[in-house]
Amino acid sequence: MKDGFIRVAAGSFKVSIANVKKNAQEIIRLSKEANANHTQVLVLNELCLTGYTIEDLFFQKRVLNESETQLQYILDETKDLDTVIVIGMPLVIRNDLYNCALVLHRGDILGAVPKTYIPNYHEFYEGRHFKSGRDLDEYITLCDQEIHVTTEQIFEDVNHPWLKIGVEICEDVWAPHTPSTDACLNGATLIVNPSASNNLTGKSDYRRSLISATSARLICGYVYSNTGVGESTTDVVFSNHHLIYENGTLLKESTQYSTGLIYADMDLEKIHTERIEMTTYDSEDYFDTVPFALDNEELDLDRYYDPHPFVPSDKEKRAARCEEVFNIQTHGLMQRFEAAHIKKVVVGMSGGLDSTLALLVMHKAYKMLGRPVSDIIAVTMPCFGTTDRTLNNALTLMKELEVTSMTVNIKDAVNQHFKDINHNPEVHDVTYENCQARERTQVLMDIANQAGGIVVGTGDLSEVALGWSTYNGDHMSMYGVNVSVPKTLVRYLVDYVSTLYKGEVLEATLQDILHTPVSPELLPAKDGEITQKTEDIVGPYELHDFFLYHHARFHYEPQKLLRIAIHTYGDKYDEATIKKWLTLFYRRFFTQQFKRSCIPDGPKVGSVALSPRGDLRMPSDADVSMWLDELR
Repeated sequence: MKDGFIRVAAGSFKVSIANVKKNAQEIIRLSKEANANHTQVLVLNELCLTGYTIEDLFFQKRVLNESETQLQYILDETKDLDTVIVIGMPLVIRNDLYNCALVLHRGDILGAVPKTYIPNYHEFYEGRHFKSGRDLDEYITLCDQEIHVTTEQIFEDVNHPWLKIGVEICEDVWAPHTPSTDACLNGATLIVNPSASNNLTGKSDYRRSLISATSARLICGYVYSNTGVGESTTDVVFSNHHLIYENGTLLKESTQYSTGLIYADMDLEKIHTERIEMTTYDSEDYFDTVPFALDNEELDLDRYYDPHPFVPSDKEKRAARCEEVFNIQTHGLMQRFEAAHIKKVVVGMSGGLDSTLALLVMHKAYKMLGRPVSDIIAVTMPCFGTTDRTLNNALTLMKELEVTSMTVNIKDAVNQHFKDINHNPEVHDVTYENCQARERTQVLMDIANQAGGIVVGTGDLSEVALGWSTYNGDHMSMYGVNVSVPKTLVRYLVDYVSTLYKGEVLEATLQDILHTPVSPELLPAKDGEITQKTEDIVGPYELHDFFLYHHARFHYEPQKLLRIAIHTYGDKYDEATIKKWLTLFYRRFFTQQFKRSCIPDGPKVGSVALSPRGDLRMPSDADVSMWLDELR
């Protein structure tokens, strides 16, 4: 289970009602199939050994005795399988019958967990047969093994401490206080649920929402296996609806009314990390821990990672995300306007994506406040690397939005500065570039002073992460509206706004900006074309945003992050290229923290942000060596 990954499976077979021997054969067949597919945990449906719908046949001694006989057969046939198998069967304890889930591994019964909530309403009549196991705490002998029967137990893999299994059964997850809540507070990272939930119109959607919300609320993995084909249809129908969730995210779902197994690779290390970070996630310690030992096996990952984690792939969801982010930016800026008691704002326009988005946010804020957009002062400051394309796009954008436009050519000022500090203008080094960036910031600040306004910053989250800004140059403003918007999302935000101006000049301008190479334009152009392309220098932003998301959100170790990046981008970039840019990401992320330590205010829009006042409190002089050493 390298890097915390575990393969889980959920499934069911065509149940033979009260034919325990035949059901046992099916359980063995699916167990062997799951093991052949390198599955660590297999979850089958509720009462799968007997069938859920045998009703009063549960009282038959023939059924109960045969269940134990066939359980022994299952144990014998699976003793060489390195898969934890969860099945359902009835157990008689003292004078009562209990609906139980048994946890098996290599021929051992690790324990039995009884169902807590026994539904006895509407179409359900379980109270006729079964007693709640809420207070049950018994040791019994089953198949010549002493086992503990209680709801208060967790099954822990001693070789892989992230894997701690808690159990609840069907109705348990529908209750106000679920057994899974107690299990997770006692350390369970994976909840398994053998279920028999009948199908009704709309119930599948509700079931998805329920399991998703449960796994998100408890920050756990959740494997839900439902019975189906073969069960009695006297009054209800079951649909074999299996679900696998990880912290609210659907990893795999079955086709309903089909038998067989579904598989998913789950990241339990990520779940554990999420819990550590959430200080309100309490811990308890009153459950018994039952140990078992899985072999060490590295999985060939069968899992989808979104190559653009900040950008929904679905078109409608992406549009909704863009609208939401745009509104957060806008309302954050509106509050700052009113709190600062200012009427005018200043922004530097390069004709690139970031400054375009900032201006669009400012424009909407002024419209919503009912203020004249002419109080927005947009300034272009052409210099050595400015191209006609970016300059014209900036000017057109300002014209179409009807904001106040200013052009301040800074060439003379920068050349004078070169003379003042005795810098050779033919030497195109960092001084050459940063002189321009700082001159632009000085111009903007002074214009803001003249107008009695503030400067709105344009830098985005990706640039903040990489430190891709000039300290006290474009790094500085009074409020940064893009500060937590990653570059990959900036592009879609601008595209989203362009759709609001269909057929207008503004749409065409925004689309041309979208297709302009990302560049600070600090080095001279060649034949009127941009020569300094950011992604040629620091690497593709899609990679850096991917690195940032998983590094900042889930705190992956470098080798794990490299592994999932190769898994995700292997068809587009070779391993050496991914490793090269990941190494650069770590180096810049650590060494550029000093810029983030004094970054201006700006609104948080998503789950990843780098504000030193909130999401990332990191020393500016931290040593990156351990992270880089792991990649060597």
